[in-house]
Amino acid sequence: METSWLYALLSLALILLITLTFFSPKPKQKLPPSPSSSIPLLGHLHLLKLPLHRTYQNLANKLSTPIFSLRLGSSRLMVVVSSPDLVDECFTKNDIVLANRPRLIIGNYIGYNYTSLIGCPYGDHWRNLRRLTTIEVFSAARLNMFQSIRHDEIKLLLKKLYEKSYRDFSKVELRYLLTEMTFNNIMRMMQRTWLGRILYQISLIQRIPKLTEIEETWFFINQSIYSIQHKS
Repeated sequence: METSWLYALLSLALILLITLTFFSPKPKQKLPPSPSSSIPLLGHLHLLKLPLHRTYQNLANKLSTPIFSLRLGSSRLMVVVSSPDLVDECFTKNDIVLANRPRLIIGNYIGYNYTSLIGCPYGDHWRNLRRLTTIEVFSAARLNMFQSIRHDEIKLLLKKLYEKSYRDFSKVELRYLLTEMTFNNIMRMMQRTWLGRILYQISLIQRIPKLTEIEETWFFINQSIYSIQHKS
């Protein structure tokens, strides 16, 4: 009996959610074309498969347009631009209009309440952080200071490739090696230590390829979490 009531309540909640989502009056928006295969509550999430850039290219070819829109969930909208001319129009001529960032939940908990450079909205605080980053991190003097670290890491990478090819012709995972080299550069600049010394002891160095794969889908997870949090 209790199970029947539970199923009835869940069905009623689902019907109400679909009704409020798709039949409530919405302001008309002039949006780019989008694929017709949109699923209720999910939108076009089922179309997004790795690698994402090829998925976007296939969708652009299918729709015969360099700009199209996708629904991420029931409320989030994403516009994809695949033309160099349109990208220049968006991020060069109208960069101020598109300079803001969505308030994702990751920016709240990991980005110190939207105060970090990659998560804060466009404004005085963001411009101040960008100025400090340009002067203190990416200036010519600072980059020259860490030039020896970059040379060391490149030499270590070439040495690893030589050792693998000298012994026998074996498959080399360049993505893993390049990711390790990048993290080593960052760790040596920040902490003066190697990433391998920290991660090898806890057997995480082999997980880096997986981490780089899931980072491509992390954006869409944030979008879904944001939609749920915004509705609640």
